[in-house]
Amino acid sequence: MSVDMGCVRLTERLLVSDPPTREEIDQASEFVDSLIARAGTAVDWSGAATLIGLAGSVTTVAAIALGLDEYDSERIHGSRISAEQVHDVTSRLLAMTRSERAELGVMHPGRVDVIGGGALVLDRIMHAMHMPEVLVSEHDILDGIALSLL
Repeated sequence: MSVDMGCVRLTERLLVSDPPTREEIDQASEFVDSLIARAGTAVDWSGAATLIGLAGSVTTVAAIALGLDEYDSERIHGSRISAEQVHDVTSRLLAMTRSERAELGVMHPGRVDVIGGGALVLDRIMHAMHMPEVLVSEHDILDGIALSLL
């Protein structure tokens, strides 16, 4: 099942102020929660033991949580970030202006506008699934599929 709740869509539709207002953040959280609930009716994740997060938003949140001054994929890949750390980083990112986010040494220029939405999606997924941490991967699903074919 695929659910269309990516960071770009969330930012363009709901997190439009700089920084987003409390009302925008609440609406975005409710929107993501509703999509997660819908996905939960199709996919039983009650037995999931590990949440693996990948791609730009997750790895950027991890870099910030790890306190990195610059992006270091070797330190990020395989790191475990607690739900509390994810929530803290999400709150910090959503409170920042675009220019403040752009000044973060770990921030890829293409992610500056949408990282708040991406972090919020991760935070809400972890909350809904009652996951204490996320295992961060620098590799994507295609790498996993290719590896499984070997």
